[in-house]
Amino acid sequence: MKQQIALVTLGVADMGRSKAFYREGFGWQPAFEMDDVAFFQMNGFVFGIWGRDDLAQDMQREAGGSGSFALAHNVESAEAVDATIARLVAAGASLLRAADSPTHGGYRGYVADPDGHAWEIAWNPAWTVDNRGYVTVPTSS
Repeated sequence: MKQQIALVTLGVADMGRSKAFYREGFGWQPAFEMDDVAFFQMNGFVFGIWGRDDLAQDMQREAGGSGSFALAHNVESAEAVDATIARLVAAGASLLRAADSPTHGGYRGYVADPDGHAWEIAWNPAWTVDNRGYVTVPTSS
């Protein structure tokens, strides 16, 4: 089986608020959108937001909170981590953890989008981010 993810979809409570957050906070523009869904073309996959109740109905499960996970947005420098976190908070994110340097290196902080989905904003000097936004993790030997 191929090692890939085609689409990540988050269930959201208020589509208008969420569309505004991802447009203003990250500066992303949907490739496709309707009143109740938006899809953003990413670097090799698609990121979607969909009404929480509609997504739950589609999965045939109860609408509820998210599990213990975080999405990550890698940037090109430590300064860009701070700038991105500030922009996201101004657009409606909640600061979960102020940016700092973990023991394994780099620089990172966490925010939650308006629906509480956690986002790590990170810079790792060993990982490259190319001009298309593709992140490359160095292989271990």
